[in-house]
Amino acid sequence: MKTRNSHRFIFQAETDRKVHQWHFSFQNFLIFALVSLLVLGTSLFFGAENLTRFLYQQKLQEIRNNFTSLSKALNDINGRLIYLDQKMDTIEEKERAVRTYANLPEIDQDVRSLGIGGLRLEKYTSKDYIIPGLSKKISGLEMDVDHLARKVKLELASFETIYDKVVKDTEKMQHIPSIRPVPGGYLNSKFGYRKDPFDGVQRFHKGLDFSVYTGTPIYAPADGVIQSARYSGNRGKHIKINHEFGYNTLFLHLSKINVKRGQKVKRGDLIGQTGNSGRSTAPHLHYEVHYNGVAQNPMDYFFSGAVN
Repeated sequence: MKTRNSHRFIFQAETDRKVHQWHFSFQNFLIFALVSLLVLGTSLFFGAENLTRFLYQQKLQEIRNNFTSLSKALNDINGRLIYLDQKMDTIEEKERAVRTYANLPEIDQDVRSLGIGGLRLEKYTSKDYIIPGLSKKISGLEMDVDHLARKVKLELASFETIYDKVVKDTEKMQHIPSIRPVPGGYLNSKFGYRKDPFDGVQRFHKGLDFSVYTGTPIYAPADGVIQSARYSGNRGKHIKINHEFGYNTLFLHLSKINVKRGQKVKRGDLIGQTGNSGRSTAPHLHYEVHYNGVAQNPMDYFFSGAVN
């Protein structure tokens, strides 16, 4: 219904018995509409916030549930790292023993600490709110892996050093005079001072004299190269072998030479036969060992008996 001065709104509800009417002015209707919109807006705002919070918590719980297996896996990995670290400690002990056996110095403790050092970093991020302690676990595992990797790298480098040393020593051992040059026989004259059998003057005897029958085979005591194989005055027929690494051997008073100058020989190779040539009073072999030009006692180099 419309009046001269204002608008009025009539709401009517009819039943079988009576009619209900509500009269509102335009101003009242506008106020009612605004209040209704405000109530509706407020309800929607708080309802949406509660719904968002509910959905967020649901998603959060889902993420936490999904990462339960990840946390278990991280714990398993950590357990394996602890086991490997214990094994590395055992390897370190054996490495120290091997270095001692190979005559190598131990790795300095400061170097070892520098090589495997590291600090546990406790980093916290927003992930800790979602999965408490996850960042700490991951950071700890990262440092454990880095610590173990440094240990392994250090041990590999150490074993490479040991390997190179052993290979070098193995090669060197092949060149060190270490067997009797003749089988059997009688040691007639030792290393050291003695009376010269020709003039009775006390002189230093630089080798060993083995009394053997003429023609007894002579074997190379180690790998090397024939430096000299010829006849000369007092030495008679003789052979000199350069074994490298500072070692040389000398064989005097031979009856036969089976090698030539420059020829390579291996330990146990036949190089000649004993005799009585040169300044000698009876069939024997005079045998000398020199290291860096200094005569050594050959007895100190006999690691086995005779050549089979």
